[in-house]
Amino acid sequence: MDEGKRMLAETRAIWATAICFLAGAVIGTVALWGNPRPIAGDGSVGIPAALIAGAIAAASFVVSTFLHRRGETKPMPRWQAAVSDLSAIALTIAFACVTAMGVLLAGEILGVGLQGLELPAIGGGIVTGVAAAVAGRLTFTAGIGLDTGDLAGLLFSYLVIGTLFAMLTAADPRWWELNFSQLGIGAGSWAFNGTLVVAGLLVATVGSYIGRDLHRILGDEALGRVGWVVALWAATGIALACVGLFPIHRILVAHNIAALATLVLFVAAAAVTTIVVPGRPAPLLLTTAVVGVLIAVAVILAEPFGLYSVTVLEAIVVGLGLLWMTTLVRVLAVLTPEQSRPSTRATLRR
Repeated sequence: MDEGKRMLAETRAIWATAICFLAGAVIGTVALWGNPRPIAGDGSVGIPAALIAGAIAAASFVVSTFLHRRGETKPMPRWQAAVSDLSAIALTIAFACVTAMGVLLAGEILGVGLQGLELPAIGGGIVTGVAAAVAGRLTFTAGIGLDTGDLAGLLFSYLVIGTLFAMLTAADPRWWELNFSQLGIGAGSWAFNGTLVVAGLLVATVGSYIGRDLHRILGDEALGRVGWVVALWAATGIALACVGLFPIHRILVAHNIAALATLVLFVAAAAVTTIVVPGRPAPLLLTTAVVGVLIAVAVILAEPFGLYSVTVLEAIVVGLGLLWMTTLVRVLAVLTPEQSRPSTRATLRR
């Protein structure tokens, strides 16, 4: 993108920020009209503000995508355009959910620090407008150009935000004595379970972008291998979403099967992706080996020796998995050309 196009994109982003603020403030004021409301808790500003800001953020991403990437799929065959369109739809849903969860988490934190504060309708509308402006600016920028590294960062941020919110609103304050699945039990279980469902959607979308990058590097000759990579990441995302769809207190067997499937499929997807990436990059191979050893050590220390709880083990495994994924997307960023690569195949089959 040349200097003129970058300036135009920045100007559009500023306008998008202003429009998102005005839309959020007006809609928020109307939705919150009536008696003053607290920042967090029952009947608070938080939930309406989160829903409004999430919807505006999603709309901002859609508008930006049409403005800056319209026609990108025109030279592609139908199957490739369908994959691209499905990824865009998944991202729109994910951006709405990430924004809503971020607003809810911010509301809970402010509710602790500003106990007793109540906002009138106009005040709540302004808060909603600020949240919509920040989220709208970020999603509008994402619509200009979103790469695999950005998606991996979004996945990491969403997992942190969703888990923290679930911790703050957990029905059982001593959930950590067992495992993270305990956050999916009780009145506030929707926060943790919903986080897992959307995280699964993001994992599948990251896999789609990984496949896009590999296709840009390797071309149509590698479509079979790339297809396996995309399929395994999609399966991993579905399994993770099922962990949230089957809460541990309702469908224990299905929950445990989904959790185990997520771990196995993630390992399989990581292994196949490492094999398909051309040139066997040293940073990726080194990180894969180190992460594998650290996970094995963490499991040994947790199970036979009992040095820490299952909750700590789960946190270590997830953190190491995200570390590996960060290395993967950074390596792909070095190898992947910026320009789109339409396939010359009318169908996926030879």
